[in-house]
Amino acid sequence: MSNQSPKGGALVTGASSGIGAIYADRLARRGYDLILVARNKDRLDSIASRLRLETGRQVTALQADLNDKAALAKVEAVLREDPSITMLVNNAGVGSVASILQANVDKMEAMIDLNITALTRLTYAAAPAFVSRGAGTIINISSVVGIAAEALNGVYSASKSYVLSFGHSLQKDLAEKGVRVQTVLPGATATEFWDIAGYAPQKSSEITMRAEDLVDAALAGLDAGETVTIPGLHEGEAWTRWEQERRDLSPKFRNSKPAPRYHVA
Repeated sequence: MSNQSPKGGALVTGASSGIGAIYADRLARRGYDLILVARNKDRLDSIASRLRLETGRQVTALQADLNDKAALAKVEAVLREDPSITMLVNNAGVGSVASILQANVDKMEAMIDLNITALTRLTYAAAPAFVSRGAGTIINISSVVGIAAEALNGVYSASKSYVLSFGHSLQKDLAEKGVRVQTVLPGATATEFWDIAGYAPQKSSEITMRAEDLVDAALAGLDAGETVTIPGLHEGEAWTRWEQERRDLSPKFRNSKPAPRYHVA
């Protein structure tokens, strides 16, 4: 990116619709140049053209299917080699509402490839580059079903639990190196996600949040220094308690013998 923004550039995956497209809009209006990644070239080009016109920012459309290893490698290379990139938004993902008795295992494997493998590889590409410059931000989009695991398809929930756990580890590894890591846990959000997942009526449910509100809240959480942001959780102290209890439980696992309740001699 030439004549780059003082804020640098943000690379956003899944940027052709839904949450990713809103992130692109909001970040451009905050002064970031953009690299937008998605499979749908027409949509991507349309969003890029609109944001260039409306914000004056440099916007690059990068068509890539992150389930394709060669395409994923190209995006990784951009993250490693473009020194203007200061933010990565790992938003691309897919979900399902099908149970293990209904879901196609090949589709579940593809979900793992996108929700976990691609997110991990892009993070591994960005993090060393950010550390070398002493600054950068990684935003990973998880889901509340990463905690409420029984709510949707088990593979989807597990993939989002991974994103949450991965974020905790990243925060431990990178916080003192100038790199910020935020994990965002949306609840039901009104996007095409539900059409693809197989339950379109969820988009109009009374518990479903607008994508614009979700992203605006997530960015407000980032501004406030949150490492985990759950826009739909009104009782923020409930998360604080739950997280502290989780951390308090960890030392209690450190025993060389089984608990007495198992009656192992």
